[in-house]
Amino acid sequence: MSANYARTFEQLESVASKFWPAELSEIESKLSIIPLLLKTQDQFINIIGVETPSLENLFTVIESASLPANLFLKHLVILADFGGEMLQRVSAEFETLFPSGELHYFWGDKQQTYKFRAAPKQKFSNKALKIDGKELLNIHPLDELQKDAIALLLFGSAHSAENQDVASALARCEIGEYLGKANELATFVKQRYIWVSRITGGATANNLGQIAQRFVADYISEHLDSENVEVHHGGRLPNVTHTDSATGRMTSFDLVVTDGKKCVAIEVSFQVTTNSTIERKSGQAQTRYEQAEKAGHKIAYVLDGAGNFQRETALRTICSFSHCTVAFSRNELDILCQFLREQF
Repeated sequence: MSANYARTFEQLESVASKFWPAELSEIESKLSIIPLLLKTQDQFINIIGVETPSLENLFTVIESASLPANLFLKHLVILADFGGEMLQRVSAEFETLFPSGELHYFWGDKQQTYKFRAAPKQKFSNKALKIDGKELLNIHPLDELQKDAIALLLFGSAHSAENQDVASALARCEIGEYLGKANELATFVKQRYIWVSRITGGATANNLGQIAQRFVADYISEHLDSENVEVHHGGRLPNVTHTDSATGRMTSFDLVVTDGKKCVAIEVSFQVTTNSTIERKSGQAQTRYEQAEKAGHKIAYVLDGAGNFQRETALRTICSFSHCTVAFSRNELDILCQFLREQF
């Protein structure tokens, strides 16, 4: 193994970033839903806090507001804690929940009826409602299925008041009680987002890991300067299997770089807080390395983050069973690219 590429723990730590580079933090902020919701919560409160004479008038307010309709709907979904799985359940049980195809609720002191427009022919889902992932960064005008979802999330609990079976499914859909009550709504929204921020911590950490992998993959693709080399996410190395090789199940790596003949697997881990993921990678390192050597492949690691370096024993093991080990910075990824050029 070349000392230039297979670093010791001390060599790796001396060049590590330890904390997220600004460019990755910026990418993460664009993909993470919580910062976007927090940034726009006042706009949401201003819309739903307006006193309007009917649900139709509220739709008009939403359509004329600067806050995109799909982002307004995402606020309702988060506040009601009524996500994609529950929305799909409503579609699956629509005829039981709404046998007449109508939702009955109170607006002020008067009972009102909302007739569903797109449901049940169109099914509720995050994708169909344009409230999943990157779609929230795009502006989508209010459509009929979104109107159905808004009505459901605002008044579902009122509709279920006389039916206990329906009540259990729609009890959370009670945000309509805050319509026109700006002060009460503001308190509810801010308290709710404190809770939401806590429960989404794990998902955010997972997103950060995915961002790191994509960044490395894109960097290699842009800087390797080879038309014959491809980068695959979740790729596999021929003849490298799980520890229980009797199953014949091939091992998946974060990235695999290949020219169709030779392969280099790359594992990426950037943990700012301590995390057991690096222990798992450490436990697999020797077997993977030995199998890769025997099959004529190489294994490289991109390792960084203060949390990872707290797991010194794990990182030392990985460094001992790696053909190339780099930290997370452009200079370090340039070294990885140089290593890859020498392989192909």
